[in-house]
Amino acid sequence: MDMPSETPKSQPDAAPSSILNIDFSWKKFKARITENGKPSEPLYIVDFKTVKTPNVIFTSAVDNSTIGTGTLHPVSINADYELHGRQGKLKALKRFKTSYTHLSAAYSDTDELVPMTWTSSCSLTTWDFVCLDEQQNPVAKVTSNVWSLKKISNIEFLGPKADSPAARDEIVVTGLTLLFCMILRSNSLLSFFGAVFARPGPLEAEASAEKQKIAMGHDDH
Repeated sequence: MDMPSETPKSQPDAAPSSILNIDFSWKKFKARITENGKPSEPLYIVDFKTVKTPNVIFTSAVDNSTIGTGTLHPVSINADYELHGRQGKLKALKRFKTSYTHLSAAYSDTDELVPMTWTSSCSLTTWDFVCLDEQQNPVAKVTSNVWSLKKISNIEFLGPKADSPAARDEIVVTGLTLLFCMILRSNSLLSFFGAVFARPGPLEAEASAEKQKIAMGHDDH
């Protein structure tokens, strides 16, 4: 399976202004997400469920509220997520390359959800997932450390919304759900057949049906 995708165009003026680190505990099968330089102050707790669904639960470490969930599928190469009560989908744009899309409220400046694109690249030590906005500018990068057993990943936020809490929540939920979806695809024969029979394509057609749901969480998160 050809997982790597095209490298997005560079954006030299948008240096990362926020970085989150993800530490995994095999004993608890949970991960702590902390701001870079503040390892003792977790922002999120990620709980993994191998059998039950949703498979990934994102909880605020501040008030213990549920931020969102991620659901993987044994055959389908798409993944589902929920973010602050709004259901969404990570849909494959290609069958055998890491190219996905989701509809974003956090990166929209209107009441319309906007399509975001995820691409990837990999090396011997890292697997990078880059999120691009509607203009194909990078807004975040999820870097998975292939050989690390504890410090499994970090997330860099780029651009004018790098410090937005709503954008941070959205990228954490969608980015990590996509990461675990691709790990499943890389190790599953069923996912290979799911890719063969998949119907990849954009989600823009679903944006109008979701438009009325954006107002509730657009300004509050």
